[in-house]
Amino acid sequence: MTTPAGEPSVVDVPDESRFVLEDPAGVSELVYDLEDGRIVIVHTGVPDAIGGRGLGSRLVQAAVRRAAREHLTVVPWCPFARSWLREHPEETGGITIDWKSRPPAA
Repeated sequence: MTTPAGEPSVVDVPDESRFVLEDPAGVSELVYDLEDGRIVIVHTGVPDAIGGRGLGSRLVQAAVRRAAREHLTVVPWCPFARSWLREHPEETGGITIDWKSRPPAA
């Protein structure tokens, strides 16, 4: 599936707990966990070959839209998602973000 501009669409794959964006040059993903009314953004990855096109941003936007639709609190453990959310407050209206929760120590 592609957007009208010819860019691939973001697809939520709930069985795999991830959003994916498939491009002929590679697959980008945002991995999440759903727990207790929260969507924990664990990792966002975009292959170097297709980096710099805003694909990571589109993945985070998809997670934010789902959070808004399902009234979920966003927990940004992923550094990219955390930074993106801070830099785009206009995209986060109407959702709750848990800035204090951190991933467990490895």
